[in-house]
Amino acid sequence: MTSRDNRNSTSPAGPIPPSLWDAVHQMLHPGEEIVASFFSDANQQRHFHNTLLVLTNQRLIAQSSERNPSAAQSWSLADISRLKLNDRNGLGACDILGHEGRLAVWHYTIEHGPAALILVDRFDDLKAGRTGPRQPDDEQEVPEPEVQESPPNTKALFRLWQFARPHSGWMLLALALSLVATVASILPVLFTKPLVDDIFEPYLAGRPTDFSLVRWYVLGMLLAAGVAWLLGWAQGAILGWISERIAFDLREKTYNHLQKLSLEYFGGKRTGDLMSRISTDSDRLCQFLSDSVVDFAADILLLIGISVALFLENYKLGLATLVPFPFMVWVMYKSRDSLHVGFQASGRAWATMTSVLADTIPGIRVVKAFAQEEREMARFSTANQTVLRTNQRVNTVWTFFWPLIGFLNNLGVLLVWSIGAYLIYHHQITVGALTVFLQLTARFYGRLESMSRMVNASQRAAASAQRMFEILDRVSNVPEPAKPVPLNKLEGELEFRHVGFRYGNRKVIKDLTVTIAPGEMVGLVGHTGAGKSTLINLICRFFDVAEGAILADGVDIRSYRVSDYRRNIGIVLQDPFLFFGSIAENIAYGKSEATREEIIAAAQAARAHEFILQLPEGYDSIVGERGQSLSGGERQRISIARALLIDPRILILDEATSALDSQTERQIQEALENLVRGRTTIAIAHRLSTLRHANRIVVLERGRIMEIGTHDELLLAEGAYAALHHAQQALAKEIGL
Repeated sequence: MTSRDNRNSTSPAGPIPPSLWDAVHQMLHPGEEIVASFFSDANQQRHFHNTLLVLTNQRLIAQSSERNPSAAQSWSLADISRLKLNDRNGLGACDILGHEGRLAVWHYTIEHGPAALILVDRFDDLKAGRTGPRQPDDEQEVPEPEVQESPPNTKALFRLWQFARPHSGWMLLALALSLVATVASILPVLFTKPLVDDIFEPYLAGRPTDFSLVRWYVLGMLLAAGVAWLLGWAQGAILGWISERIAFDLREKTYNHLQKLSLEYFGGKRTGDLMSRISTDSDRLCQFLSDSVVDFAADILLLIGISVALFLENYKLGLATLVPFPFMVWVMYKSRDSLHVGFQASGRAWATMTSVLADTIPGIRVVKAFAQEEREMARFSTANQTVLRTNQRVNTVWTFFWPLIGFLNNLGVLLVWSIGAYLIYHHQITVGALTVFLQLTARFYGRLESMSRMVNASQRAAASAQRMFEILDRVSNVPEPAKPVPLNKLEGELEFRHVGFRYGNRKVIKDLTVTIAPGEMVGLVGHTGAGKSTLINLICRFFDVAEGAILADGVDIRSYRVSDYRRNIGIVLQDPFLFFGSIAENIAYGKSEATREEIIAAAQAARAHEFILQLPEGYDSIVGERGQSLSGGERQRISIARALLIDPRILILDEATSALDSQTERQIQEALENLVRGRTTIAIAHRLSTLRHANRIVVLERGRIMEIGTHDELLLAEGAYAALHHAQQALAKEIGL
């Protein structure tokens, strides 16, 4: 077994302190060897905290104190039954399970996930009695991290404050306007008592009174109502502006964060789901912020004010008014979780239905080509039925809850009527006082009813906020270095040092070591699943290696800024993707400042200039979504021109000629022979004839290098490459090519 020294690794919490390693080495017994290690950089409270977990051939050690080696924890391998990994919202957890329960749990950011997988891998080896290094073809699988769905959590709404904070001044102004508008709307109620007791009652009893005062009371009510309306309008306009700005910031930050996540995240997500989160969920949050938050705060203050006024007027009627209040609070509390779960399910159902649309509309040509319209209609109907069922479950809870709140409101008003009638009968209050009480009670319960709607709105918004923060909380597993190495232009040397990589629980690349010189053209061949595309993804740093390292010009590519490094790479994918827009815009996608002359030169080099000139508007011709208005070969040539325009030091050709006919392929090959000179080129090709002029050809099988050499050398070796070549020749001869 070999010791794995990770002293140079970094994390959001910083580099692993050498003192942790020194403390661990001081603990080792004679004959004890380090097998694997990983860095736990978070504690139980999700705060950054350094802990180094080291697996030896005898035990598992956890060292978190840099100054006190004796503070380390350790468990013998015999006491541990299993190591279990969990991944939740980008934060991993390693559970150490004993024979009678969990011994400990350690948290880590997703950056350290690959190292954690390796440690679990090595632990399984030790428990299974495999004490030597794994053989390259060992396919022992590691338990795949369990992805858990977050439970309902209204706390996600409080996290919106980070987006609302820049507008806090305007929110306070809106709250003040709401309070003043509410007070203005209550003034007509206060005019009721003198109007009834001082004017109407004496007049009806035949006592002298100044009936002309009625017009002044009515005018005062009208003015108060007008002020309330104007202030309410101003408050609504301010809240609408604030909510739209917050939703704008939330959408923009979420989309920008998505752009920074690695391809691994998108591999497990559906396009429609992500679209639904950024569009539908942000819109729901906008409605919640504009219609509910400030009004809810104003309602709470108003309820307190009305309650004080009621008790000051008559404590008996005040108590009667508040009798149903505890029951209403209990009903709101009990219905909250049910509504939240329902809205979460509804959000997922909507995302699934949107995903069906995102699949079928861009793929409509395939749908029609295979006459699968009925199948897609059935698939959409199934998703639509799920939306219907989830919404019906929410509506069942809500339609029971809402009338119950109304019933409790009416019960409160009836109690006030009953006790008020009793007090009037015993001459303890006046009719005007009871009238004021009834109106205040109506407003009290009207506000309570409005606040009960907040339960629905808040749970719907909480589900949406949680879905959006699940994106924002995701940490890219292709992190930026803490201290990046400056990079302008690469020379083009690539070195693979014992590279290993896995997709989930499947090991794809195993102990791969090879060096590619600057300007060298290397072909990658092998059967499907051999690891060719994975190797390209690792070179482009779409994923990071789990073991070993890839060096560019002698520097680990993880030490460069991702954007700086990728500017030196041009890639032509097997499935060319074009954006909706003009052909010139698509060619210049990697270099937006390119001149028309540069665009034309790149198109000519890719043998695309001739067919572009035949289009109605030439380089300004609009291609359809994903370039569907062009043929496969035309899309491929534009994709090649796009890669060539940025003049990369490293050129990746992933089946670059697979979509071309023989004549066009020959034209492309002629262009490529000149273009690859002075540029490190890595080409994947199933047709081995396209790699005839490569400096070297690397033959991969099950993630391992089987052969390396030129085309002629590999044919003479009569190995895997020669077998592939003879099989292709026989097939070509059979079909008459």
